[in-house]
Amino acid sequence: MYAVIRTYSGQGGSELFDLLEQREDEVKEIIGGVPGFVSYAAFRSGDGGATVTICQEKAGTDESSRRAADWVKQNVSTSVDPPAIAEGSTILHF
Repeated sequence: MYAVIRTYSGQGGSELFDLLEQREDEVKEIIGGVPGFVSYAAFRSGDGGATVTICQEKAGTDESSRRAADWVKQNVSTSVDPPAIAEGSTILHF
């Protein structure tokens, strides 16, 4: 399995997580439809937060990052700083 963590801070981070919370069903549909999807979580921290997506393969997490970026561009009215991204093969998942 493969995981990606997208950490949003700075400009637009707080607004983004407000919107993620308000539009949970839409986010579930977009990210949950990624091929090989396993799990997704979003949490607040500081002035923004982070999202974690786990998929069967790297191709799935790449697609989830592409879909996330498109969703942010289309739905967040303020400018959002690009996320810091950490990704890699999972060594534990339960």
